[in-house]
Formats: sequence, C-alpha cells, structure tokens
Amino acid sequence: MAKKPVQLDENGKRKFGMRDCLAYAAGDLGCNMSFALKSTMALFWTQVMGLSAWYSLLIIILQVWDAINDPLIGSMVDADKRQYKRNKFLQYIWLGSIGLIVGGACCFLPFPNAPMWAKIIIFMAGYIVWDAFYTVANVPYGSLLSLISDQPADRASLSAWRSIGSMVGNMLPMVILPFLIYNEDKTLNGPMVFVAALVMGVLGFLCFQFMIKNTEVRVDTENAATGEGFEKFNVISAMKNFLRNRPAVGATLAAMGMFIGMQAAATAVSVTFQIYFENPQISGVVNAFAMIPIVVFTPLARKMVTKYGKKELSIVGSICYIVGGLFLFAAPLGIIPVSKGNTGLDLVVYIVAQLVMALGMGIYSTVSWAMMGDAIDYNEWKTGKREEGTVYSLHSFFRKLAQGVGPALALTIMQTMGYVNNANPDANGVFTSIDVSLLSWDFAVELRMLVAVLYMVAAVMMFIGLGLVYNLDKKSLARMTEELKARHAKN
Repeated sequence: MAKKPVQLDENGKRKFGMRDCLAYAAGDLGCNMSFALKSTMALFWTQVMGLSAWYSLLIIILQVWDAINDPLIGSMVDADKRQYKRNKFLQYIWLGSIGLIVGGACCFLPFPNAPMWAKIIIFMAGYIVWDAFYTVANVPYGSLLSLISDQPADRASLSAWRSIGSMVGNMLPMVILPFLIYNEDKTLNGPMVFVAALVMGVLGFLCFQFMIKNTEVRVDTENAATGEGFEKFNVISAMKNFLRNRPAVGATLAAMGMFIGMQAAATAVSVTFQIYFENPQISGVVNAFAMIPIVVFTPLARKMVTKYGKKELSIVGSICYIVGGLFLFAAPLGIIPVSKGNTGLDLVVYIVAQLVMALGMGIYSTVSWAMMGDAIDYNEWKTGKREEGTVYSLHSFFRKLAQGVGPALALTIMQTMGYVNNANPDANGVFTSIDVSLLSWDFAVELRMLVAVLYMVAAVMMFIGLGLVYNLDKKSLARMTEELKARHAKN
C-alpha cells in the first residue's frame, strides 16, 4: 500500500493535527516520569534518610536556586543564535532528556547509615543534578507550545493534550508505586524508591525522543516576525516586562496555587494515608480515581474554548476547586464523626471532594498552558519582543518557588504539630528515621485539617489569579491575535 502523502499548509509545513497533539503530550509525560516522585521526596528524606531536622531549610535553599536557574536557562535559550538542524528548543530538550535518565534517581540514593553531613551533601548534590537537566528540558518544552501553532484552537488542543500527558505521567506512578515502595508495616522502602526513579528516567527519555521526532515548529523563532534583529539580552528588563504582563502574572499565580495543592498538600496527604486512613497503598488509587473528571473534560476542551474562551472556562474551574475544597472540612470540623480505625465515611467524603476539585482542575489544566502561550503573545503585543524562553522561565521560576516553599512550609507545620517527636535515635543518640506507627491519633486529626487548609489556600490563589488578574478574555484575545497578525504581515 502506498504511503499517504503528508498534507502541507500554506507555509509548506506539515498541517497541524493529532500527531502534534500526541507528540506534545509525550513531552509532558516524559517530564512527569521524572517529576512524579518529587512528592515522595519529603517522605524519603525524613522517614528513610533521617533528614527531618534539615529538610525544610535545605529544600527551600535548593528550590530558590531551582527558581533562579529557570530564567537563567530561559534567557540562555532566547539569546542562543546558533542554527540547529531542527530547532534550538528541541535541541535543548534532547540534551535535558539525556541527563534525566539518571537525574531523578540521584535524588533517592539510599544511604541511611551515612553521617548527617554526608546525607546533606548527597541530598543537595542529587537534587542539583536532577534539577539542572529537568530545567534544560522543561523550560524549552513549555516555550514550544507557542511555536507549534499560532491558532487559538490549536493551542487549546496542545494544552489539553499536555494535560493528558501530565495526567498519565502522574497516574501511572501514583497508582503503581505505592504498592511497590511501601513495606508491610506501612514504612517506606528506600532502595525500591531508587530503583523506581531509575526506571522512570528511562521511560521519560523514550517519551522525549518520540516528541522530538514528531514535533513540527510552524511559528518563526528567529524574531523575523517583529522585524527586529536580536538585541543584547537584558534580564532585568525582561523581568520588568514579565511583571507588567498581566496574563503571565495571573496564570503564574494560579499555577502557584495549583502546585501548593499538588506538592505542599501531597506531603501531608501521604502521611495522612499512613496514620489517619491507615492505608498508604490506596492513596494512589484514590488520587487516580479523582482524575476521572479530567479525562472526561479533556476531549471537550477545544470546542468549549472556541465557544466560551480560556479565561471564562478557567474561572469556572477555580470555583469548582473551591467547592470541592469546602467538602474537605467536614470531618475536621466535626460535621461527620470519625475516630481511630473508623474513618471510612471521611474517606468517602475525601474522594467526593477530590472528584469535585479534579473537575475544576481538569477545566483549568486543559487551558493553562495555552494561556501561557497567549501570555507570550501578549508580551510581544505590548513590548514588540516575544522572549518565549524568558516569559515561560519566569513563570516556571514562581511555580518552582511554590513547589519548594509549599512542601517546606507544610513539613515545618507538621514538625511543630509533632511529626518528629517519635524519631528513632541510633546508638549514639543521633536521629535516624521516623516511625509513623508511633505518631498519635491527635496528630493524625490535626494533619487531616492541615490537608483541608492547604487545598483551600490553593483554590483561593487559583481564583484570584484567573478571575482577578488574568485579563485576556475571549474578546481581548481575538483583538490581540488580529493586531499581531497585521503587524507580522507588514514586516
């Protein structure tokens, strides 16, 4: 049978289609193969490696560096004038994917009997190695959405499929890993976490290679669209432009809220399933079940964006997230009764709350990356410069602050509540690990309240960012798109 000829658009590029969507989804699947274990990091380094007294401080230091690292790499990509065979963004993604084969495993080197100073060095060095390669891959990947197509509907499709890639990349480890990395006594198995991270690195590399091979860049990346040559890069000016970019700031605030819910709450949720619900193995199944609304909504995203607009849909999503978050307070406030060994009803309420919140997250996440693509266009509209890498990397800067500060704050609160009161000392009286079976029921109940509070903070941040700050509604977006097209035509 003759091979079907590739259909080309008016610019001689392959027409946008499902191949682009699957390739872009594979990219986030690759990212999340490396990123999915990050929520396990706090448990590994406190319960296995005995770093509780240091972990919160170290993760904040590392996350600040991580956040600073993003705009540095983003500016490096923007300022790179070299010609590549395919595209400079894809070249950087390829380089990052190579390092991520082992980068994630470096964060889970299991040496629980090492001296404390050695554990600190292992933790910081492993995280820095992983973060460097993750940033090299992830920042260009996020920027790439605005270059695959300049059509709002196409970007909505890419954003929706990125959400699918992210969801699958989170669901597979979320469901499978709890059955592999926990011992029978509900404690974490350090060596198995390391092996899992190594396997996930290999799977992520394969996903990235599929994406690179099947991605078509259709938007000019050499700044010819604005009729300007490359100017000397000024990071301070770029940051000022970012802070004046209301769509970028609004989308970033919402993303920070989302990651507080995903990362800060995840630390508390993991321990909650260990000592409150007393079944850590089902935590992944519960969280995966809660993703059903995302699966249901994703195929509808393109049509609904075309009809209603991204901002309008995302506001509805944030309201759903708030409503779901309110359900989580039922047990902590005594609306439904619970006691040690009798938390079944609260587990049902928890699942219902997660379903409602996931509906809101599904609505928001399917358009979130397209909103950042529009924010990059907004930067060009207002300043005459696209600065894809810089805008996205500054967005990533604040997201990563939330990813680091959020879990560190959650862990600090947990420590003040008594998380390390029953730590196991070694023969010399030095803290080694946490025995979760010794944590009290009162602590478990307080932890359950902390979970509800963290999710509600995330919900409110999302609503403020999307409803009050982000200003590209459907009408404004159409006007911006038309003016940019007219400007490009003149050049």
